[in-house]
Amino acid sequence: MTLLETLTPVAATGSLSIAWLLIAIPLAVAGILLVVGRAGDAWGHLLGAAAPVAAFVIALVEFVELLGAPPAERAVSVPVYTWAETADRTIEISLLVDPLSILFALLVTGVGSLIFIYSIGYMVEDPKRRRFFAFLNIFLGAMLTLVLADNYIMLFIGWEGVGLASYLLIGFWQERTSAALAAKKAFLTNKVGDLGLLCASFAMFALFGSVSFADVNAAAPDMSHGWATALGLLLLLAACGKSAQVPLQVWLLDAMEGPTPVSALIHAATMVTAGVYLVVRSQAIFTLSDEAALAVAVVGLCSIFAGAWIGCAKDDIKKVLAGSTMSQIGYMMLAAGLGPAGVAFAIFHLLTHGMFKANMFLGAGAVMHGMGDDTDMRHFGALAKGMPWVFGTFAMGYLAIIGCPFFAGYYSKDHIINAAFGRGPVFGWLAIVGAAITAFYMTRLMMMTFFGPSRHLPGVHPHRPGPVMVIPLVILAIGSIIGGLVLNGWIQGWLSDAIGAEVEPVHIFETSAIAWITLLAVACGIVLGVLIYRRPIAQETPVSRNFFVNAGRNELYANAFNEAVFMRPGQRLCDGLELTDRYVVDGAVNGGVTLAKGASGLLRLLQNGYVRTYGALMTCGAVIVGAVMILGRLA
Repeated sequence: MTLLETLTPVAATGSLSIAWLLIAIPLAVAGILLVVGRAGDAWGHLLGAAAPVAAFVIALVEFVELLGAPPAERAVSVPVYTWAETADRTIEISLLVDPLSILFALLVTGVGSLIFIYSIGYMVEDPKRRRFFAFLNIFLGAMLTLVLADNYIMLFIGWEGVGLASYLLIGFWQERTSAALAAKKAFLTNKVGDLGLLCASFAMFALFGSVSFADVNAAAPDMSHGWATALGLLLLLAACGKSAQVPLQVWLLDAMEGPTPVSALIHAATMVTAGVYLVVRSQAIFTLSDEAALAVAVVGLCSIFAGAWIGCAKDDIKKVLAGSTMSQIGYMMLAAGLGPAGVAFAIFHLLTHGMFKANMFLGAGAVMHGMGDDTDMRHFGALAKGMPWVFGTFAMGYLAIIGCPFFAGYYSKDHIINAAFGRGPVFGWLAIVGAAITAFYMTRLMMMTFFGPSRHLPGVHPHRPGPVMVIPLVILAIGSIIGGLVLNGWIQGWLSDAIGAEVEPVHIFETSAIAWITLLAVACGIVLGVLIYRRPIAQETPVSRNFFVNAGRNELYANAFNEAVFMRPGQRLCDGLELTDRYVVDGAVNGGVTLAKGASGLLRLLQNGYVRTYGALMTCGAVIVGAVMILGRLA
């Protein structure tokens, strides 16, 4: 059974008929902030922060309405307008509000609202704050377009909008060369994945005559296994680009060049979650091809360890968190590759991850804010006393991500590990090892940042953030504590009708052997992190000869590989094309000009202005014409 297979979209009624406002509000506010100019500098950030709050209220009302609807009527089609109409075909722009899309809408607008409010304090001294909030709203509107679309083409429009917004925000401080290059790198890397989604959409239209989710899901069982595998791999390519999964993960750590609220938005509510959404929404295709589903699970496992490896080696607090995002998204991809049994857990972990990862990224921003924008953990230490609110809220996110019992990540990630054993023991044991490494590098981050002696650079005096930054941290910390407990069990039932499969019951505390082994592995990771990083830490780490350490610090040499395999050969190809353009194309054009110029020079000799010359030419011409006529008659 597949997503939407048991849910036929019904006509929108009540508040669901205005679902288009979820997209329209942030996009309209973005337009206002961009057009109003400097006159809006005094109030633009307030209007910008109000947009996601308004969208969240609408999403919450629509969620309540869906909650009260019969399960069979929880997929609602919301027509917006007719895009094109011919004699035999009408193309409608419509939205789909169903159990899956409404959860994403709540995540995007709910967590997004807290990030926007936090940004008011974080960007208070930036002269381009109004423009920043405009770009944030473009990001929000594009992501909502993506998740509320009822077909792959409209999803692609939102997909591209998210890519554009990420380019604008990662490179927001474009006066810094590193930020401009990071934005370009993220944009171009995502173009590789975008090609996969575009090709898959074209193939679906050729196969089924439609790209709507309902039509594709209904017709998918009739396509060949080969086509199912090809479509699944193309969609996986797209997901790898947007969700920074192996092998298209190279843009994610460079994206930390943008302001920290951007990092929180990308990692918690938008951008990287889009790939998981695409795979989950396309389960009708992946369930028809074991090879494509296996590829999703394998990519997820590889990304778990790639992100964890990087997180163990980096000293930049934001890049450690970025590596952890790659790893946690890997858990979601692993779950999505397990079929209907794992899809609900993928979404479960995506929601809890959105809470605790936004909490930690905003906490890291507060640390940077108080440390003179320094991101190097070797220069921190003892911040638990200097920033108690930041420490307390960050600690809740830490306990959630490592899977401490009764915190958010304990429920969602442990369910994925249990489901992974259903695919095979290798998947399950590797998922447990990944959990142990997560506990280690996150403990490393906590020890280097909040404990031990002060290692602050001269002139740095940590200061506490204001209430506008602390309040979102407190709310997200509460979500990191109770989010998993609230969603556990309920979310499986909420998505069961959309998934079309029975979900096994879950408990508040798992007592299975796998659960105890997972907890033991996590405890070992914590103990190892404390033992290693309780010792004095140097402000400058010496160059290591350890291959694993150097590989992690250099992001597994992915950048070097791409430069050697793609960039340099491409550069040489462009140099060769430049020579071809210069000597072949330009040579042909310039040669034609020279030939025409020479011929005109010869013809110019006949136009010398002397009457005798013209008379002689006329006489010669008459003689030649007469001779030709005489010879023709004789012949």
